[in-house]
Amino acid sequence: MHSIPTAPRAHDALGLLVQCRPGFEADAGQELQACAARLTFTLQAQAQSGFVFLALGTPQAHDELRRRIDTSRLVFARQSFQVLAVIDELPNRDRLTPLVERIEAFNERFSAILLETPDTNAGKEQSGFLRRFGPLLEEALAKSGKLRIDSPHLPRLHAFFVGARQVWLGLSLASEGSAWPMGIPRLRMPKEAPSRSTLKLAEAIVTLLSADEQKSSLRPGLTAVDLGAAPGGWSWQLASRGLRVTAIDNGPIAPSVLATGLIEHLRADGLTWRPKKPVEWMVCDMVEQPSKIAPIMADWLATGRCRRSIFNLKLPMKKRHEEIERCRDLIDQRLRAAGIKYILRIKHLYHDREEVTCYLTRR
Repeated sequence: MHSIPTAPRAHDALGLLVQCRPGFEADAGQELQACAARLTFTLQAQAQSGFVFLALGTPQAHDELRRRIDTSRLVFARQSFQVLAVIDELPNRDRLTPLVERIEAFNERFSAILLETPDTNAGKEQSGFLRRFGPLLEEALAKSGKLRIDSPHLPRLHAFFVGARQVWLGLSLASEGSAWPMGIPRLRMPKEAPSRSTLKLAEAIVTLLSADEQKSSLRPGLTAVDLGAAPGGWSWQLASRGLRVTAIDNGPIAPSVLATGLIEHLRADGLTWRPKKPVEWMVCDMVEQPSKIAPIMADWLATGRCRRSIFNLKLPMKKRHEEIERCRDLIDQRLRAAGIKYILRIKHLYHDREEVTCYLTRR
């Protein structure tokens, strides 16, 4: 991988920018390389930068990349957009004027503006500026007719600030990227939940399931199993939506979780325990080798013990992309052998660290 130039020229900017968790640039780059095979491209990344740029030579190359890949399904990409230009050396006193001038030159209209930064300490320092700057930019573009919030079919405008004086500008369709700036949903920690792990499941639900899927499969009265449940963050998340949960763990479950009245705790080994009756959901956040967890998850689905599952795969420090592909193959082998058509979605979520979260369901 090559380092991103300090001041890339505007005509060098055509391509795809992918935002990721700092430290996972190589993994995001591997995914992009696999998707862009046989295209002429240059992959530019810098360790701990929080993003990767796939530079393409022509607009036609980007159209070809779009046909080949659903960027919303990239594992390590939180957010992505088609880069059109980079502005360097924004003035300290008036950043609005040159930015608006460059955006208006695109000859495009937009349904929304996403102001973003890398998810780094330096990026977080710009959050106050973006809160003040955002309304000014929206007002200017609405006044010129470029911003049309009543037209959701139009592309979204991304303004990705790398430092205070450099901004990458580009476009995405709502179907191609996350609905949230930087791909980070704004979730609050529920005071009743026993651990912050509950946010991982909450984020998985809103990220990996469509609104219709959430409505149909997370209804009060449905049943679920939580393998490796202690202290009960994932069980609580399901119970808060009205599901009846069997929490499997030899460890203790927090009293606040049991107080919901919807959770039964069974002291057992989550790797070997099986239900007597099929359930709608099985969730699992156990600290085990991913190649051990993946076949168990697939077996639950193959044998009809559950209809759908959300589970985490704890990744190794190296060759993360390869390990994910290995787990995909293990799941595919088991379900193909059972003659089951399935959907598998995998994402490295904001609340994940050295792991990815998977959603697996029958078609």
